[in-house]
Formats: sequence, structure tokens, C-alpha cells
Amino acid sequence: MNEITLISAGLGLIVGLVLALTGAGGTILAIPLLMFSLGLPVQQAAPIALLAILVASAIGAFQGLSKGIVRYKAAMRIALLGVLCAPLGVMLAHWLPRPMLNGLFAGILIAVAMRSWKNAQSGEEGNSSAPPPACTINPATSRLFWTAPCTRSLIATGGLAGLLSGLLGVGGGFVVVPSLQRVSNFTHQTIVATTLAAIALISLSSLSSYLAQSSIQWHIALPFMVSTILVMLILSSLRDKIPNAVSQKGFALLCVIAAIYLAANAVQI
Repeated sequence: MNEITLISAGLGLIVGLVLALTGAGGTILAIPLLMFSLGLPVQQAAPIALLAILVASAIGAFQGLSKGIVRYKAAMRIALLGVLCAPLGVMLAHWLPRPMLNGLFAGILIAVAMRSWKNAQSGEEGNSSAPPPACTINPATSRLFWTAPCTRSLIATGGLAGLLSGLLGVGGGFVVVPSLQRVSNFTHQTIVATTLAAIALISLSSLSSYLAQSSIQWHIALPFMVSTILVMLILSSLRDKIPNAVSQKGFALLCVIAAIYLAANAVQI
């Protein structure tokens, strides 16, 4: 086993741990880790990360389906525009200069970090002043009320997630999860499972678009993917044992560190 294989497997271990603790959205750190440790540009790191994201989200979605907690119609609406926007994001990733792409990614990481920290704070303090959500489940039938604002919100969320998935090689969970928390009255487990189902479809579209333009470095991608999935599955039970505020704040700090690296890298190029 050569050095690159060991490094990629180690990176997958880190991403799998973050994914186990945070759920959907944790894979946003995969690209900075691949860039920092292996010196890959975003365009080469993206398909490697997307492969792991695709498999991880598909496994999570199937687990959710087996438990009956996936809102598959909502997931399909999210994925509808996301699948169409993902190839556009891939085109932009190959067109934008590398410093601009790194700077954009750094800005998004900072935004994600701020949101995670804020969510941790609001979770500790509680929030009873939120307006009624656009997407609500009828308690009598357990079916979703399909209103125009609900459909618009889900489709717009999917479009943004798809664009960023193709552009930055991320799953888009950091977009979908907060959106569903804001516009629906789903439980947290349902939000994560529904997000994973949508991400699986969006990631497939992004990965296919990348593979149509370039090849994937399998000697990096396979050990990265395998270790990510194994650690995620083995340590997923830790999510219920660690307070959400602690995991969210830890994730926020990791995002800030990754953003600083990407920003510094963008300046040096």
C-alpha cells in the first residue's frame, strides 16, 4: 500500500467521522482535505469527493426508506432542479480561475460555519418565535400539504444545491438541511433522510458531468470512499451520544480552518 493510498484512506476516515457526527452536510470538508493533503485542485478533487458522497448518501437514503422516514416526494422535488443545475455548476468549475474558485469555496465555508454556530446557539436557547412553515404534515393522514410556497421552496433549494454540488464537488446537504428546517415541520431524522435521498440524485448528476469531461483518480478515490463509508457506518451511533451543540460548534471550527487554508491558497496562486 503506497503513501497516497494511506493518505486518502486517512482523509476518508476524517470525513466519515464528521459525517457520522453531523449527518448530511459534513462532506463539505472533503474537498479542502483533498486539496491540502494531496495538492489537488478543486476540479480533480471534486469527482473523488462526489463518489464518496454518492455512495454515503445512497446508503443513508436506503436506511431511511427502510424506516419509512424519507419524504420521497419532497426529495424528488428538491432533486428535480438540482439534477439539471449540477452540470451547469461543473461547467463553471472548469471555466472559473482557480483563485476565484478557492475564494468562493472559502466564503461558503465561512457562511456554513456561521450557520452551524448559530444553530448550536439557538438549539441551546430554544426558538418559539419562528413563523409557521410552508411545508407541513397533516397529523391525521401523515401526508404533506402540497402548497405552492412549499413546492417553490423545495425546487429553489434543489437548484442551489445542484449548482454548488457541480461547482464545488459537494453534496449540498449544507443547503438542503437548513432549508428544510426552515420551511417544514419534519422531524430531524426525516430531514436528514430526505436530504440524503435528494443528495444521492444530485451527486450522481454532478459526478456524471465531471466524468464526461475528465477521468477520476481511482487510486485516491477508492480508498477515500471505502474508509469514509466504513467509519460513517461504524460510528453513526455516536451522533445520539454527543450533544448537538458540541458537534455543530466543532464542525463550525473545522469549516473556519478549511476556509482560512482555501483563502490563503487563493491569494498565493
